Amino acid sequence: MCKGLAALPHSCLERAKEIKIKLGILLQKPETAADLVIPYTEKAEKPAKTQKPSLDKALQWRDSLDKLLQNNYGLASFKSFLKSEFSEENLEFWMACEDYKKIKSPVKMAEKAKKIYEEFIQAEAPKEVNIDHFTKDITVKNLVEPSPSSFDAAQKRIHALMEKDSLPRFVRSGFYQEFIK
Repeated sequence: MCKGLAALPHSCLERAKEIKIKLGILLQKPETAADLVIPYTEKAEKPAKTQKPSLDKALQWRDSLDKLLQNNYGLASFKSFLKSEFSEENLEFWMACEDYKKIKSPVKMAEKAKKIYEEFIQAEAPKEVNIDHFTKDITVKNLVEPSPSSFDAAQKRIHALMEKDSLPRFVRSGFYQEFIK
């Protein structure tokens, strides 16, 4: 265990420097306003490639955000609804986390982790999600050494928020009501 700077073994000091560098990269402020702009790379949305689900499946969405998110048609409808309310950042964050978990390369994982952090987690992020400080702190600590579970705590909070807030609004919306008629 590392104690006091004078007594730091060489490997422990090197590890501390590595951590400092990694945190510095994540926490660096943009130098110009142009650095704040994140290029829009999302492709134009295509209609869901699956058929319209049965009424029974669609009715299950009322009680299960997971069933809604697992259905391409439901996901597209939910996303359209959230965009109409200018509140799609939670779903976009959740989807970015799902994509992040599929990354195998440590280098690509670190790059994607930085992008997710800058877009959704850091203070004043362009699409900042509403998570408590405790969860934000856990997430930042997890990003020192990115792994597939780095965003799990934040993703679970956002999932719970969507389940409690966004899903009931979606179910009451015209998007969903027209669908189940």
